[in-house]
Amino acid sequence: MRRGSPRYGEPMEMAPPQIGRALVVIVDDRVSHGEREDASGPLVRELLQEAGLVVDAVVVVPGDPVAIRNALNTAVIGGVDLVITVGGTGVSPRDVTADATAGVLDRPIPGIAEAIRASGLAAGAVDAGLSRGLVGVSGSTLVVNLAPSRAAVRDGMATLTPLVAHVISELSGLDGN
Repeated sequence: MRRGSPRYGEPMEMAPPQIGRALVVIVDDRVSHGEREDASGPLVRELLQEAGLVVDAVVVVPGDPVAIRNALNTAVIGGVDLVITVGGTGVSPRDVTADATAGVLDRPIPGIAEAIRASGLAAGAVDAGLSRGLVGVSGSTLVVNLAPSRAAVRDGMATLTPLVAHVISELSGLDGN
């Protein structure tokens, strides 16, 4: 296809409608210390963009409650519509993402968190089924914790994506309510 306006009869390339802004927070000690490459961030960015969200950034923080809360609060203050955290949702002592997120949320949305857990477990993503991840609202930002495996991320995003536009619309007041 050539640059500029398409000629009569040429197919038009349509960009997906932009439904909001997102930030991805990778919670991983080894990635934050440069000991390992981040594999989840690019995947989440791609899935969010396919869903019609503009991804402001992918940030990496260690499994430290203060660092996680700071990243979440920065996103909320910055006005993003959606924050996806990946990692730190399990049962080990360093898995503190859910605990840090709980301190930031104004209103939990347990139904979405349970749907993500159930669909992940059904798809064979054990870490998704064992996840303590939360979903909720902080200010006007939807915050979602996902387990770190690629399977959990893919399945979690597949479960979440159909709901995101509706939740963002409600939070922004554009749904008429």
